[in-house]
Amino acid sequence: MKKIRVLIVDDSASVRQTLAAVLGNDPDIEVMGVASDPIAAARRIQDEVPDVITLDVEMPRMDGITFLRKLMAQKPIPVVMCSSLTEQGSETLMQALDAGAVDVILKPKISAADHLAESGARICEVVKGAAQARIGARKPRAFDLRGQDPAKKLTADAMLPPPTGRAMAKTTEMVACIGASTGGTESLRVVLQAMPANAPGIVIVQHMPEKFTAAFAKRLNSICEIEVKEAADGDPVLRGHALIAPGDHHMMLVRQGARYYVSVKPGPLVSRHRPSVDVLFRSAAHSAGSNAIGVIMTGMGDDGARGLEEMKNAGAFTVAQDEATSIVFGMPKEAIARGAAMKVVPLDTIAGEILRASKRG
Repeated sequence: MKKIRVLIVDDSASVRQTLAAVLGNDPDIEVMGVASDPIAAARRIQDEVPDVITLDVEMPRMDGITFLRKLMAQKPIPVVMCSSLTEQGSETLMQALDAGAVDVILKPKISAADHLAESGARICEVVKGAAQARIGARKPRAFDLRGQDPAKKLTADAMLPPPTGRAMAKTTEMVACIGASTGGTESLRVVLQAMPANAPGIVIVQHMPEKFTAAFAKRLNSICEIEVKEAADGDPVLRGHALIAPGDHHMMLVRQGARYYVSVKPGPLVSRHRPSVDVLFRSAAHSAGSNAIGVIMTGMGDDGARGLEEMKNAGAFTVAQDEATSIVFGMPKEAIARGAAMKVVPLDTIAGEILRASKRG
């Protein structure tokens, strides 16, 4: 199988070296070259076009956002933005996603072995997802991490046991659970902007690094009729509100009486992710059953496929985004293959499906 050819663009020699080592250890990826700034990258692209570019934000001669906009206008190539973990950096990366970047990653910390283990696994997965991205539509190295190999795919069993049957009786409240990854930032915008102020409570897992989820939620809140925020442990799930799982933490749906809350906590990587869609969906099968609506959207891999099946078996109404409107059809495809999706629909009808299902409920 042809390897994914990657061009690394970063003004830091140590970051270029570390990224090259991480990506080069994956048998499916080949580092085509490195560049210290966008001008050098543009010259490199003239000779050979990469499958994916990893792009720093702050660089000499031209910043990454400007280069990204020029690239998308002239020669669209899947771009993954690479940034330090800062509040200011997270706001800038929201601009990068708006400008056409497929995904974001954190710069690997060379001095932290545990961080490098997890971030290396995520970096490789993000690059593979970017290589599959339809931008017109919009084996990792076995590191040892506290006795756990990040490349080993743990299931939601690592966080909570499987559902034992249909959940407790229906209440008057419905809750929508949404999972997305590569391409999900733009797709979630489409869904949430279509939601009216009295929409059912929504809980979301979007694969993003920590810090970035807060900026993402803030941006959505500014353009949506419903309230959108990064979830905190114990937040209630309310009508007209959407909670987004914070990066690097799992989020689970919890029921107390007739009310729903979220539990936000650390834990191992599940389906190679934290937060994991499988963890959210399994908790919905446990706590909400037929009171829940499950939606799986664009993304690389299969996180959420098993959980959506568990939601369906518990009586929930389940939906998958179709291939034509998915940036990457990995996660919905796996869910559909398992028979987990009761309906397969295009992106612009997902909000309507959620609203109709909540009224039937």
